[in-house]
Amino acid sequence: MASVETIFDISMEHEQNVLGLLDSNLKKIERSFHVTIIDRNGVLKIIGEERDTEKARAVLKNLLELSQRGNDLTEQNVDYAISLSFSEKSSGSDMVEIDKDILARTALGKPVKPKTLGQKDYVDAIRENMITFGIGPAGTGKTYLGMAMAITAFRQQEVQRIILTRPAIEAGEKLGFLPGDLQSKVDPYMRPVYDALYSIMGAEQYQANAEKGLIEVAPLAYMRGRTLDNAYIILDEAQNTTPAQMKMFLTRIGFGSKVIVTGDLTQKDLEEGKKSGLEDAMRVLRGVEGISFIELTSADVVRHPLVQRIVNAYEKDEAKRARRAQAMQSPRSYGEHRNENRHRSE
Repeated sequence: MASVETIFDISMEHEQNVLGLLDSNLKKIERSFHVTIIDRNGVLKIIGEERDTEKARAVLKNLLELSQRGNDLTEQNVDYAISLSFSEKSSGSDMVEIDKDILARTALGKPVKPKTLGQKDYVDAIRENMITFGIGPAGTGKTYLGMAMAITAFRQQEVQRIILTRPAIEAGEKLGFLPGDLQSKVDPYMRPVYDALYSIMGAEQYQANAEKGLIEVAPLAYMRGRTLDNAYIILDEAQNTTPAQMKMFLTRIGFGSKVIVTGDLTQKDLEEGKKSGLEDAMRVLRGVEGISFIELTSADVVRHPLVQRIVNAYEKDEAKRARRAQAMQSPRSYGEHRNENRHRSE
């Protein structure tokens, strides 16, 4: 196909943000779409096959609009804009629409918002359902976005308190008997939850609300026998629950409450052979009205791009292992049976 040229203008104030340090974003776009981009004082000339130049231009347009909305563009923004351009389900304005959805502001005033279509589906499901399961690999924002939704509802007095819980299971290593009082023993298990709380709410505001009993951070075992009314309840690391624990937790929910359950089925720390309560809930509760299951993928990872590559590598390895196990369990071929019979006759 013949090469075509298209022009794209970027104002001086957004040029460095969009093009990246030493034009790193520009080079990545060139490699992804096999185009050549020439920059002449903010006027970009894109040269390549027509379809490729259109996609490259669409990516630049998305990045420019994000920059105009006050975002400091990251490598993740660029990678996701490029991946969206290859998606048939994506519309040209997806990234801008996602960016408009501000869930909360951190203690430092930074907006908290979804960054991928999967994350947008996740927060929309939380808004629309009483119980939302967020299932996906590390770095997809399951806990952090859920926490932002909970804190916003609490600040707007939609709920009276926030309850955060997770099963206290060691992640593959024996920690022994931790020193100190009960809270000191529990804190190490709940540290990721505290990190999200401090980031969004601020340490002082958290402490003030915790002293009043309006924010509670506790291991899952402490939920037994309670009825949780007018609360935002987040169960983190749900892959480490048993089916009995999951049923116990879900039946604690009272009137005026909203629940978020997060987990990553690839990081179970249960004993060998034990069934996960999260897997069981996905089987039993899928299709129940008022309950939503959102499955995030490696495309929704918003940590360092290397995390996404690590997740992808593990997913490929697990898929390969599953295929190998399935092949070993499948019935033997006709040829194998025939050879076996021939050996017997001899």
